[in-house]
Amino acid sequence: MSKTLKDLTAGTAGGIAQVLVGQPFDIVKVRMQTAPKGTYNGMLDCAGGILKNEGPLAFYKGTLTPLLGIGVCVSIQFAVLERCKRYFYTQNLASGHGGPEGKLLSSSQLVLAGVFAGIGNGFVSGPVEHIRIRLQTQSNTNPTYRGPFDAIKKIYSSHGITGIFKGQNITFAREAVGYGVYFWVYEKLVQREMATKGIRREELSAGSAVIYGAAAGWALWPVIYPIDLIKSRLQTDGFSAADGQKYKSSLQCIRAVLKTGGIGEFTRGLGPAMIRSPFANGATFLGFEMANRLLNST
Repeated sequence: MSKTLKDLTAGTAGGIAQVLVGQPFDIVKVRMQTAPKGTYNGMLDCAGGILKNEGPLAFYKGTLTPLLGIGVCVSIQFAVLERCKRYFYTQNLASGHGGPEGKLLSSSQLVLAGVFAGIGNGFVSGPVEHIRIRLQTQSNTNPTYRGPFDAIKKIYSSHGITGIFKGQNITFAREAVGYGVYFWVYEKLVQREMATKGIRREELSAGSAVIYGAAAGWALWPVIYPIDLIKSRLQTDGFSAADGQKYKSSLQCIRAVLKTGGIGEFTRGLGPAMIRSPFANGATFLGFEMANRLLNST
């Protein structure tokens, strides 16, 4: 297998692990982000309401879309990241930096690789998350969409490709900023352990992959959460004035959030995201590292 194909396959394993572990937390986050102020008294109130009114399976509402899509997204993230890292290895070797193999990447190189990984991921994560959020927030009693494929069909027939990619610009902003931080934290922690213990990447323990993935996730969410909230508001908004559109742009949405709830409104629903983060991101990196190790040993 080529290096890129191995990266894609290992990334898919990481993405599937992320969705299965993180989906229940994500639906609570989205409900808190998009519900009218005062709907929930907090994270436990929101989760309890979902369990009581919709049943336990509601926590996996809209899972098919991310299971298919996030697997692709994470595979793209890691494929772009690893390709950028290999490019920087070559640059370092040519300039005499980064150790004997050029693999000790600088912070700026890691952040840049993460930014490109995020932008590459954004082309898929934008529409995938848009469809997921529509399914997560629709009424159980009178749902607009019967499932992800029905949602895609109806949105495309009424609003075209721009409807499917609603909120795409803010998605690119979130991914570029977020994954620059995310992969920088993870890779720096891995570098530190390798240097301290004198080990190779292949010798990194499963426990370390989980812990460093959790740390990367904790660093990611406080940075991107305000952007993520605006994205969720835009992706649950109407498509036009005729169907109740509130926001014509990200800037208008930001102003409306500040006006109605102040600066604190940008952190509504952050609790579930921070609780979800160590589990989902630890699982992501564990899935990637173990799958990558297995693929490169055969």
